[in-house]
Amino acid sequence: MMFLADDPTAGDVQSAVNALWLLVAAALVLIMTPGVAFFYGGMVKAKSVVSMMMMSFGAMGLIGVLWVIYGFGMSFGTGGIPGLVGNPFDSSNPLFLLTGLLGAGDNPGSMSPELPQLAFVGFQATFAIITVALISGAIADRAKFGAWMVFAGIWGTIVYFPVAFWVFNLGNGWASAWGVNDFAGGTAVHINAGAAGLALALVLGKRIGFQKGIQKPHNVPLTLLGASLLWFGWFGFNSGSEAAVDGVAAIAWINTLAAPAAAIIGWLIVEKIKDGKATSIGAASGAVTGLVAITPACNILTPGWGLLLGLLAGGLCCLTIELKFKLGFDDSLDVVGIHLIGGLFGTLYIGIFGAGIGLIDTGSFAQLGKQAGAAFAVMGYSFVLAWIIGTIIQKTMGFRITSEDEIAGVDTAVHGEESYALDPA
Repeated sequence: MMFLADDPTAGDVQSAVNALWLLVAAALVLIMTPGVAFFYGGMVKAKSVVSMMMMSFGAMGLIGVLWVIYGFGMSFGTGGIPGLVGNPFDSSNPLFLLTGLLGAGDNPGSMSPELPQLAFVGFQATFAIITVALISGAIADRAKFGAWMVFAGIWGTIVYFPVAFWVFNLGNGWASAWGVNDFAGGTAVHINAGAAGLALALVLGKRIGFQKGIQKPHNVPLTLLGASLLWFGWFGFNSGSEAAVDGVAAIAWINTLAAPAAAIIGWLIVEKIKDGKATSIGAASGAVTGLVAITPACNILTPGWGLLLGLLAGGLCCLTIELKFKLGFDDSLDVVGIHLIGGLFGTLYIGIFGAGIGLIDTGSFAQLGKQAGAAFAVMGYSFVLAWIIGTIIQKTMGFRITSEDEIAGVDTAVHGEESYALDPA
């Protein structure tokens, strides 16, 4: 937009363009949550699809409401506890006057914040929603919907909102102020969700008959559709995190193409060597793995290093999803193997290959130390609190369905619906 350089309104126009892109990017990220629902839904039993998808849609409803009421203020507000969490009801919060909860007045139209502010509020809301939805894959086929919603609300409030403050509230959160590079959520989204998924898998225990190869995806095309929606929306996830139309957004976009493409290849090579066949589920999982790994690093890697990241992450995560069978925890849909391991790998990779800050360019391990410190702090915080929340829910209202309902099917037992209601005739 160089032709605007001599125009006195150039700054206003650029601001409007940036806000427009942020609103479009927010819509792209929001569609990722139904993408998660399809991706997960195709891999569970045919009699668990409604339950699986409802956990994502439940997250959209609950976290969307909490974000407007107090989530944005906790994640991006001023005041609060310095370095740790914002004050949700600080008057500088652009939603403070729009919630209608604090006697704001009778004319909301006169109190609307600037467009870029509200665009950013909406964009970050979609991050909170999908982070919670990602956790659900670890407890597929055996969780009560009501218990899941209670967990989602509590975990979102005391884990995601503060962690988003640490990472995304630039200059205010401790991780951001320390110099940690997490452009679009390797720590706040993927490590956070992966650690919580591991905790819940341990709390709920194994599915009936859990062992390698016993439960196949019931609908492969549904999973491929979900992976496609995820990749499509992820361009908004990564490129939109720049909150501007500029060169950083462009390099993030290119890396969001390069890394998952390479990760598909990496996953399929390892899968072919390991299992003798390259599968479509493997291709979809590889693509998601590459997207996870590039998320924290998409702004600071050249496309060549992005390709290498994707290739290595695809192969690594294809191997690490087997850990659940060796270690004995039932992470139903590989939230740990893909999101936790992929997020860790991408976050640490920056400390070595990040342009201008990594070991290759600086000869120093300083950035790697910062990346590791933030990654493991988020992982530990999320795991411990998720385990505590999940355990309390399990021992009070019950988190896991009964064995009888699990055998009969979660969909009919919990929701009274069937995924595929065929005519008996």
